[in-house]
Amino acid sequence: MHLLNIDKENYIGQADPFIFKSKGRYYIYTTGHDGIYAYSSDSLFDGWKFEGMVLTDGQHDSWWAPSVIELDGKYYMYNSFEIEGYTPDKGGHRGAMHVSVADNPLGPFKVVRQLLQPFSIDSHVVQNEEGLWIFYSTNRFEGERIGTYIVVDKLLDPFTAEGNPVTVVEPTLDEDIYCRDRYKKGQHWHTIEGAFYFKEGDWQYVMYSGNCFEQPTYYIGYARAKTNETDLRKIKFEKYPDDKTYHPVIAANDFEEGTGHHSMIKENGQWYAVYHARDYEDGLGASAFDARNARICKLNVNDGIITAERYKDRI
Repeated sequence: MHLLNIDKENYIGQADPFIFKSKGRYYIYTTGHDGIYAYSSDSLFDGWKFEGMVLTDGQHDSWWAPSVIELDGKYYMYNSFEIEGYTPDKGGHRGAMHVSVADNPLGPFKVVRQLLQPFSIDSHVVQNEEGLWIFYSTNRFEGERIGTYIVVDKLLDPFTAEGNPVTVVEPTLDEDIYCRDRYKKGQHWHTIEGAFYFKEGDWQYVMYSGNCFEQPTYYIGYARAKTNETDLRKIKFEKYPDDKTYHPVIAANDFEEGTGHHSMIKENGQWYAVYHARDYEDGLGASAFDARNARICKLNVNDGIITAERYKDRI
């Protein structure tokens, strides 16, 4: 179901929505070409107000995929944008993860420093007994299935990564192919991105998006581990049901397509996914990128199994 209001006359897109709750109010942050935008509401399901841009520096573009965490009364936003002075040696983008800080959830956030080298996108920063961790996507150009995949690293503090990332989820399916013959004939580029980590009961999960929002097999899947390990780099997450089966939790159906890059929130014991998609008849902008908008659905999480309940006009 659609979640945020859409101004069709001045639509900027609602891609990569990150849901966040602080002091009883809800916030959703979205990708923007020139910065990061936000919405807020006192209710998860309605009353959302467009708050405008909450992060930019007026110099860079391609501001992608924000995530936010509150630590000791400060709000830290992690997202990527393209930087100068870096030329990918084998292709790809110049997007690099940065960290920004604000005194309240609507900022304005101020970029403090670059956290990771290109290519680094799609963060999810979490805290547990061991400290802070960052999940993000990066690229590899060697191996059977080259492309973008998810790693996790420890943060020594909100501004410093330890620099020892470990692979969490990698492409294993043809349905993960973003582009065939991307850099040379027969070498297909795969994409696994949009990590979201959470724990429920005895299980720990990393959900992700596979492929590309423009492709028919774009989907949300997950990997899981039944463990109480608190060092997230030591956990062997395994794709469900296995690494050879295309089994999406969320994918295109009869009323929406381009479904992916979600975040999650738990309310009154129920998990909800906030994700982007587009209606088949959407004509909100010059491209499919512009047409992505935020949706919400229930996610049922039960002893290692995640299923979604999706409806066009209700939750």
